[in-house]
Amino acid sequence: MPKIVDPVTRRRAVARAVLSVVARQGFEQASLRNVADEAGLAVGSIRHYFADHDELMTFTMRELSRRIGDRIRAHADRLLTPDAHLDRPAATEELLAEFLPLDEARRQETGLWLVFTAAAYTRPELRPCAAELQNDLHTLIARVLHEARSAGGLPDDLDIDLESTRLAALLDGLAVQATLLPDRYPAQLLRQVLRRHLDALKTGS
Repeated sequence: MPKIVDPVTRRRAVARAVLSVVARQGFEQASLRNVADEAGLAVGSIRHYFADHDELMTFTMRELSRRIGDRIRAHADRLLTPDAHLDRPAATEELLAEFLPLDEARRQETGLWLVFTAAAYTRPELRPCAAELQNDLHTLIARVLHEARSAGGLPDDLDIDLESTRLAALLDGLAVQATLLPDRYPAQLLRQVLRRHLDALKTGS
């Protein structure tokens, strides 16, 4: 009896193979042949699930975005659910820290995301995914700051849109620098910078 393969499971397995190749060899080396070898499949099997290389890379970028988003949403759901016993400043810091490469797994994840977003500069098919994650980041930060202001933790006159943009830029910048120069930007320093910024927001500075 032939083995039944779930298409979603197989597509995600192929995407993981793409990420493994990109992590070791770079974006341009993620050819159908190299990805098939990494996944232990024939090239024809890859073509069965993806029309072409562009579709494969776009799907992989969306899978990477989904992985990042799922992890962050778990923190967001906890923070944004009414709970009188929740330490909201600490929970806010933990949520925002998820955007930073605080350990090897997140450093590799951030590195992969940077590779794909850099590729999006010359590959238009990747740009919508890159834009969506950035928009999601800005929307989430805006919601977190709005909730904090409503709870009395931030000044009433705080410009949420401006501060969301500023905080997103801070997180992006720290992520890039810490991924490229991990020895100069250890996890403790990243947390200190984030905490200092959040403390400054409380005074409107």
